[in-house]
Amino acid sequence: MHPTDKAARIAGAVYLSMILTAPFSLIYVPGKLIVRGNAAATADNLLTHETMFRLSILGDLVGQVIFICLAIALYRLLNSVNKIWAGTMVAFVLVSAAIGFLNTLNNIAALILFQGGDFLAVIDKPQRDALAMLFVRLHSHGHFINEIFWGLWLFPFGLLVFQSGFLPRILGVWLMINCFGWLALSIMALFFPTYYDAAFRMAQPVLFGELAIMLWLLIKGAKVRPAAAATAS
Repeated sequence: MHPTDKAARIAGAVYLSMILTAPFSLIYVPGKLIVRGNAAATADNLLTHETMFRLSILGDLVGQVIFICLAIALYRLLNSVNKIWAGTMVAFVLVSAAIGFLNTLNNIAALILFQGGDFLAVIDKPQRDALAMLFVRLHSHGHFINEIFWGLWLFPFGLLVFQSGFLPRILGVWLMINCFGWLALSIMALFFPTYYDAAFRMAQPVLFGELAIMLWLLIKGAKVRPAAAATAS
């Protein structure tokens, strides 16, 4: 197997691991445990399914580590195309991971407040639950902020794919469009939050750019021209 093709498949495998783990923490657990506008019900759900909530916190942390590993794998694959753009891609990922690690503290704070404890006995339970719900909301809004970087890293990634010559150009274009999709959603969350869910559903065809490149890297790898043909051209 050609080294570039091997690097592409490794990057695809790392990408797959992130896509398989992220929905649990980002979609399933919040949908299962968090009741919008009802701190008491959220507290009951979270304390009843505390292990699940802790696993979602772990999933957040592991997801950021995988994201960094993905950036390294893609840099190894694409740095020969353009080192500056490849470095920019990695830089955006590192900022996104840092925001993600910090944002996880909001869920940890919420768990501590929902559980209560001796040093929190001075605060009534309804007040603790309300404060914990605030941290849950902050965690959600932290994702909205991070959507900026979920988008920004895709632009240099898409540009590198477009210029590579060993990956389909259409996937590069799709990734760059995917970038602006995330940016638009982040702005929507800030200025028009009531329409965010509808906008997210409408943006799915754009956001599938990442799924497309992941499957291509994993299944097809990199289409590297034979050395003789490259020399002749």
